[in-house]
Amino acid sequence: MGTLTPAGPTLTAGTPAARAPSPATWLAALSGVLAAATTLGIAQLAAAIVAPATAPLVAVGGAFIDATPPWLKDFAISTFGTNDKLVLLIGMVVVVTLLAAVAGVIARQRWGLGATLVVLLAGVGAFAAATRPDANPFAPFASIVGGAAGLMALRVLLRRIPDPPAVAGAAGDAPDARLRSTPAQVPAGALDRRSFLAAAALTTAVAAVAAVGGQIFGQATRTVQAARAALRLPRAARPAAALAAGVQSTVAGVAAFATPNDEFYRIDTAFIVPQLDAAAWSLRVHGMVENEVTITFKDLTEAALIESWVTLTCVSNLVGGDLAGNAKWLGYPLRDLLARAQPTAGADMVLSTSQDGFTASTPLEALTDDRDAILAIGMNDEPLPVAHGFPVRMVVPGLYGYVSATKWVVDLEVTRFADARGYWTDRGWSDHGPIKTASRIEVPRPDSALDAGRIAVGGTAWAQHRGITAVEIQVDDGAWVPAELATEASVDTWRQWSYLWDAKPGTHRLRVRASDPTGVQTETEAEPAPDGASGWHTITVTVS
Repeated sequence: MGTLTPAGPTLTAGTPAARAPSPATWLAALSGVLAAATTLGIAQLAAAIVAPATAPLVAVGGAFIDATPPWLKDFAISTFGTNDKLVLLIGMVVVVTLLAAVAGVIARQRWGLGATLVVLLAGVGAFAAATRPDANPFAPFASIVGGAAGLMALRVLLRRIPDPPAVAGAAGDAPDARLRSTPAQVPAGALDRRSFLAAAALTTAVAAVAAVGGQIFGQATRTVQAARAALRLPRAARPAAALAAGVQSTVAGVAAFATPNDEFYRIDTAFIVPQLDAAAWSLRVHGMVENEVTITFKDLTEAALIESWVTLTCVSNLVGGDLAGNAKWLGYPLRDLLARAQPTAGADMVLSTSQDGFTASTPLEALTDDRDAILAIGMNDEPLPVAHGFPVRMVVPGLYGYVSATKWVVDLEVTRFADARGYWTDRGWSDHGPIKTASRIEVPRPDSALDAGRIAVGGTAWAQHRGITAVEIQVDDGAWVPAELATEASVDTWRQWSYLWDAKPGTHRLRVRASDPTGVQTETEAEPAPDGASGWHTITVTVS
């Protein structure tokens, strides 16, 4: 006679619904992660031999940056600032780790399916490397070799994970028979120590491979850094005029008039900083020109160079933001170079290209008029820092960097706006990019708690290649009152200002606006895309 049981399924120990992941499952996930580490380590070594930019994380990171829509770019820069690429790298490592763990668990159950996932992940890296602007026929090599190594590592690791007899054959947990150890070889519930030894050995091997790959890549970096350190900049044929007294605000806490190189903002599309050999560098000028011109770094050092103070601003800078910097640049006037090439009638744009494939569309007029648009080789009396474009970059007063400040520049094509578009223009941004007049309050900081009395307020304003003629401050809804302007170095640099405020107790709103020769800075608020942010910088402080 049968025994009556309650209706519905009964959950017992050992059924999939009640059982937590087994130790074998955790080891499978770990196997996937170690296999991914092997993939990346071997790929890094292979990339160091072929080209560092072909390493899977680097190639995928670069492709992701290229595919980033303007709104996401603005979010990343406003949230993470110049650490945006580091955050991207961390995010990629986390995603790869999770996917690798899943691949390991799947591969233990169904080897073919898990292996397919590994191959697909390696394929993504190979495709990204092959489609980079500077890709060569060997670009996919690193990802392919790394993927093959990772696949072998995964198989070796999974073979060393026993299937404990207590759960062998349980639904949903039966590993592929080709990967399963014989249960009789391992006591029930035990895990083969050889699995741990194999995992430890593989981890050590991966670490060694990654270290070797990093060492090789680091050697290229050190070579470029050493060459930069040994470089002695030539004297300028036209040195920058000595800074007049009073260019620096007297208010403590206002940004330095000259931004130190290591504090200068860096916003670009290079996931890793290109390492260019100055001795091998050359620049080609071609397109709609009478004469094609090719110059070398040696040619630049022997040319009539000029020095100029120029403030650069990123188009992604928010109102009141810090993505602006001022430096003394040394370089060769682009108008002289283009005069040698002789642009033909109808040309109105120069498409500059970076070593990493970035392009910028610069109005031809801005490179041939009287402004100090240069091919820069020096920054603040030093050779260009590698992160800021060594050995050569463009500096163009009055234009946002995305249409003018090409780093690691290697090509200039004289063309027309109707025929070609730059990297960000192709993604919906304005094609000309003139810098908007801007001003910011740097002292006091937003939400500061202050004591009543005379308070020094200070900040910076800029309207490159137009110049700042006035700065005004408004407290709450009161009248706009003029601030005291610091001495102007040139119309191409920012200008600092200060104001003594007789602060009364309470919560107050401070606003600033600047004027240039064309009028007062607009109050209309606009986001950075597509042609730069606008609006009056406003802060709130509490006075007691």
